[in-house]
Amino acid sequence: MPTATTSLLTLPAFRDAQTRIRGVAMHTPLVRIFVPGLEDAEIWVKAEGLQPIGSFKLRGAYNKIAQLTPEQRSRGVITYSSGNHAQGVAYAARAVGAKAVIVMPASAPAVKKRATAALGAEIVEVGPASSDRKSKAEGLEAAHGYVMIPPYDDDQIIAGQGTCGLEILEDLPDADLILSPVSGGGLLSGIATAVKLSRAATRVIGVEPELAADAHESFISGQLVTWPAEMTTRTLCDGLRTQSLGERNFEHIRTYVDDIITVTESEIRAAMRTLLYSARLTPEPSGSASAAGLIFHFRQLLPFRKAVIVMSGGNVEPQVLQSVLAEDSNS
Repeated sequence: MPTATTSLLTLPAFRDAQTRIRGVAMHTPLVRIFVPGLEDAEIWVKAEGLQPIGSFKLRGAYNKIAQLTPEQRSRGVITYSSGNHAQGVAYAARAVGAKAVIVMPASAPAVKKRATAALGAEIVEVGPASSDRKSKAEGLEAAHGYVMIPPYDDDQIIAGQGTCGLEILEDLPDADLILSPVSGGGLLSGIATAVKLSRAATRVIGVEPELAADAHESFISGQLVTWPAEMTTRTLCDGLRTQSLGERNFEHIRTYVDDIITVTESEIRAAMRTLLYSARLTPEPSGSASAAGLIFHFRQLLPFRKAVIVMSGGNVEPQVLQSVLAEDSNS
């Protein structure tokens, strides 16, 4: 639990963020799907892949950047990201007329790098470890005076991502279970805090690849742990390869999240097919983790009547999607 000196976000922070991002980030729809074995329950997908940048990351990035002073905007912004936050920062910076510099792993999906560059951002490539890009970005921040826009470990980022949870309850007020992917923890901590402060009875569960399960280990142990890059980079989910939860994210997660479960790579790939065939949504692997959690582990999540799966993004490499779909045709 947080210490007495720790100040967690309150509901007004999420309400303010919701007002701030309106007209920039989309209020994405809930799409109903049917899951075998759950015929008596309603299962909905929060389709964040329909955001202008193809992921939820625009919420937090714009909430943060929109609050910069004119002097800060004139200095330009910098961040580090495997792809989706990169696009969110690039999009938000362009909206306010600020320069954006993005440190990305050279191994980031080409579709994400192209989209980030198309939004006018300057891209700096580094190695595959999340620690590599964070260190490089901090060095450039110090050298050039850029303003850092963290990908997750920041209250304004958390507040922006949490608006996703507010929308879920607006559209489905009696939702009793929400599943969110977890990497650095911005989305999960934001959704859980906003939802629990609005409807305490709703359970919020994080879902993580078992090949990059640092958040699950942290949650179970009660201590923030870090996994080496050679372990987290094994998962197909390029957006969930962060080596550790953010400190602020962990504080909120320990307080408001009910559990974190893990899923296998094959379950993630099968969930991608389910979202495509049943919901007519095109997910990226990271965006399919929560669907995998519900589809393959629903028995450990019972009881629930109305569940929401957060499909966090849809920026999938064509080759990856082709491979995943080919598995189905060959089975």
